[in-house]
Order: sequence, then structure tokens, then C-alpha cells
Amino acid sequence: MKIGLIGLNQTGKTSLFDMLTGKESASLAGGGKGAPNVGTGFVPDERVDYLSGLYKPKKTTYAKIELTDIAGFSASAGGVKSGAARFLNDVRPCDALVHVLRAFDSDSVIHDLGSIDPARDLESVETEMMFADLEMIERRIARINAGKKITKEHQTEIELLQRCFAKLENGGSIKDIEFSESESLAIRGYSFLTLKPRLAVVNMDEDQWTKSKSLPMQEQLWALCSSLGVPFIELCVATELEITRLPEGDRQPFMEELGITHPGIDTLAKAAYALLSLISFMTVGGDEVRAWTIEDGTVARAAAGKIHTDIERGFIRAEVVKYDDLFSLGSMVKVKEKGLFKLEGKEYVVADGDIINFRFNI
Repeated sequence: MKIGLIGLNQTGKTSLFDMLTGKESASLAGGGKGAPNVGTGFVPDERVDYLSGLYKPKKTTYAKIELTDIAGFSASAGGVKSGAARFLNDVRPCDALVHVLRAFDSDSVIHDLGSIDPARDLESVETEMMFADLEMIERRIARINAGKKITKEHQTEIELLQRCFAKLENGGSIKDIEFSESESLAIRGYSFLTLKPRLAVVNMDEDQWTKSKSLPMQEQLWALCSSLGVPFIELCVATELEITRLPEGDRQPFMEELGITHPGIDTLAKAAYALLSLISFMTVGGDEVRAWTIEDGTVARAAAGKIHTDIERGFIRAEVVKYDDLFSLGSMVKVKEKGLFKLEGKEYVVADGDIINFRFNI
């Protein structure tokens, strides 16, 4: 799961990246000139914790999120189109985008636009994304027209891109256009930013988090998120970053004092999993307990391929136990005694929390 962090300057975006990955990053250059930071965040999972305690493996591996911290841009600089193409291009390979929106105020960290307004900032970033897509469409059409010969396929592509351009130019969304099956496949190949699943992280200060629970321009932000179909979560990034840098044994008391029930990486991962329709299954044993991330609806044979292509190719069956059954009974022996150990074929649809052992032969 590859997630790109995007936003204006001075939103706490790089602090969020550091909190999620455990890194201590140097500040990225403003205006989109800095190279993106890339890191990995491991997703806390109480199920993996339990299974690791039960099996005591040599290695425990949690599901991971690959994060890209894109250099923030200045909404006051006015370089809209070229700026968007320059730095938002770095997130085209990402599966989802996270808008980092600033709600906190600070005399030492001045907002790029001089005031705190998360709704305005979200709209500004969305506009930049729209310009990036428009610019990409213009370049592609110009490249086709510059060719020596425009084929029938090229003409069909131009017509499709022109429909997308017109929709965006009029303030609409490409996702609202009715496409044929072949057109939908073609559209996915362009990696339009405005078609990527998006999530907003509202970066609060400690007082907002623990006391008021209110944000500047709150109603406008919620209304805009709703209209864009962008779910949101609230985090106190500066405080959570401090907590991640404490000794592990000291973290829980601080979290409880501040009313933080789950670490930020957990909150973000759950929201991202829901956004992308992802689930986890587990493999267990003395060597390793591991969580694997797949799309909801994935069948057993394809899930086996997540581990290794040889397992998918030589798939025989899947031995499946539900995590809740193992947790409630306490051992695999008791699970089998209760008849809850199932043998499934290649078309079995894997469920979240399944513990699977794949049998294969190549």
C-alpha cells in the first residue's frame, strides 16, 4: 500500500511522515523543489501481537504502509499549473493520497496564507491536482497531434481525453463521467490524481485535541470533505511524534492522559484500509508470524501469490482458521477439536483475520 502525503507548506506534513515511519527527516525544500522522502510505517495489529505471543516465532512481521512525503507547495506563490505538475507528479505511483490540513495555530510557524483555514487549504490542494491532470491531458493530446500519423485509435483517445478535460475545466470530476468498459481501462492507465482515493488528516494542536475538540472553519471543512467524498481523521501530530520518541514503556501512560486510544499509524492505517477496501490475513509458525495485506474479495489462490508466485502456481488447498476462533479457544488443537479447522479451495474468498496455511506442489 503506497500512500503519498500532500499539502501546503507548514502543515506538519513531514512531522506526520516522521511519526508514521519513525524517521527524523530534514525539512523538505518549499515550492515543490525538494526530493520526496520515502519510508515505511508498520501497522500495529493486536491480532499479530496475540499470535506472536502464542507461537513465539523467531520473527514477527506486521503489515506495512509505504509512505512518500512530497515537498509542500506555496499556495501564495501563484505558479499553479507548473507547480502542480512538478511536485504532484511524484505521487502518481501512489495507491492513495493523504491531504495534511493544518488546524493548529503557532506564532513560530507562520501559515503560508497568513491564517488557519483547513477548508480553504484542502480546496487549494484539490485545485492544484485538477491543474496537474489538465496539464497532463494537454500534453498527451499535443503529443498525439504532433505525430506523423493519427490513427483511429489515436482519435478515439483524443475524444476520451477531451471529455475528461471538459469535465475538469467546468469544475466537475472525472469519476462522474459514464465510461464504457474499455474506456474505464484506458482511464486507469493515466493515473489521474483526481481519481485517486483521498483521505484528509486534520493536524490539531494539543489544546484542540484534549479540550475544545473544535477546529477553525469546522463546518465548512466537513461540508467540503463530504462534497469531495474525502473521509477525514483528526490527529495531534506534534504530540504523537513526541510520544513515538519516548521509551516504549512510557508511551501508553502519555497516550491515556491525552485521550489517545490508538497510535496515529493505527488510525491512519484503518482509514486507508477502508478507503482502499483492503483486509489482512495471517500466516503463523515457529519461524514467523506475519500479516499480509490484500484487497477485499481476493480468492485463496491469488492470496497465496502474495506470499510467493510458486505457491499460487502450485496451489492445492488452503487450511483456514478464523482468528476469533483461535483467540477464544486458545490453541489450534482445540480449534480442530471443535471442527473449526477448514479446508478451502482456490476460489475461497479470504476474509479479514483469516489464519491460512497454503498447501502447494510445483
